[in-house]
Amino acid sequence: MTDSTTEMTGAPRRHATTEAVRASIGRRHRKQVYVKALGLGAISFAFLMLSILVISLASSGYKAFTQTHITLDVFVDSEEISAEKLPRGGFDDVLTAALLVHLPEVDASDRATRRKAEGILSKGAQFQLRDMVVADPGLIGQTVIMTVPLSDPYDQLNKDLIDRDTDEANRRLKNDEISWFDTLEVEGLISTPLNTGLITNADSRFPELAGLRGALIGSAWALLVCFLISFPLGIGAAIYLEEFAPRNRISDFIEVNINNLAAVPSVVFGLLALAVFIGWFGLPRSAPLVGGMTLALMTMPTIIIATRAALKSVPPSIREAALGIGASQQQVVFGHVLPLAMPGIMTGTIIGLAQALGETAPLLLIGMNAFITSAPSTPLDSATALPTQIFIWADSPERGFVSRTSAAILVLLTFLVTMNAIAIFLRNRFERKW
Repeated sequence: MTDSTTEMTGAPRRHATTEAVRASIGRRHRKQVYVKALGLGAISFAFLMLSILVISLASSGYKAFTQTHITLDVFVDSEEISAEKLPRGGFDDVLTAALLVHLPEVDASDRATRRKAEGILSKGAQFQLRDMVVADPGLIGQTVIMTVPLSDPYDQLNKDLIDRDTDEANRRLKNDEISWFDTLEVEGLISTPLNTGLITNADSRFPELAGLRGALIGSAWALLVCFLISFPLGIGAAIYLEEFAPRNRISDFIEVNINNLAAVPSVVFGLLALAVFIGWFGLPRSAPLVGGMTLALMTMPTIIIATRAALKSVPPSIREAALGIGASQQQVVFGHVLPLAMPGIMTGTIIGLAQALGETAPLLLIGMNAFITSAPSTPLDSATALPTQIFIWADSPERGFVSRTSAAILVLLTFLVTMNAIAIFLRNRFERKW
């Protein structure tokens, strides 16, 4: 009686359970589809935003990679430039005379008109001629062919960034100035070559002369200092905490604080460096040495966390095998575990350095946003860095710095992408699977 009752009641229950399972499978499949769709949507949105950013930067920054120049036959007048007085001399007057040869409509006797015509040439043109003559005084009394940059308004005009249809009162260049430029262009004196000065020149208040050389070298010095400090200290701390430190409250406390330090805003590290390195130790402001030490404070937690993860990823059998043949703990770590974990450590280090390369706030606080017109020769020289150079140009009122800001961001992104590509290559090249 009991068995027959159980069989009678068991069948409907199994049927109900099967139906419930089938229904739940359908719901789980639909949820899985929703989650997958949300993930794809998030990735598509991220790529869309990234594409908009890159396209926006490229559309406004590509014009900075070319620069408007003019080619002139310059007679180095011995009455204006004397070999005995070099490097002094009337280099600007010599260049203006060479320019006015092609602008007969300009009244050179009118001082205001002459100064207006002088504005066609960049302020750096006279220094370019000066350097040539100082290097070879035999040029005095001869005619040399020079290609010099035009000033920023005429560069903007050549790149169609100045609307000729705008009312003259609201335009940077008046009608006569535009007419002068058209005359020079008709004569075939105007060219737009690749702007190598964007990379080889240091910073300048004149957009047509401003370059990233000082910022690039400053960033290189700062990253070198950051690497030399953070890499050995970070790896050493991680090895001790992971392999040798006793498991107690003190090591747990240190581990938690290292994880928290990785999430501290970078401006806090800048304030710390300002107070300790500059305030207490008296190190110079705007120096890549201080910038590198500040970035090292930020990067070290990242390297420690990445190194510990890489050490943990080494299979325990490696350690056990080494210990089994009589190796000491130190030999196991430095002879077997650390070499196997090194690809992961290098990947984490490069990613940490790439993050440090793009940091701006701590470098602003230690003064690496100063106006420096020369590249640093040592880590103690005043310098800027790529992020702070972008900040300086973005804050400049001259229109020519708009395109240069976008171009500098593209250069910075290129460095970041390159460093991440190196990290991926190292990971794939040396990765071992067990």
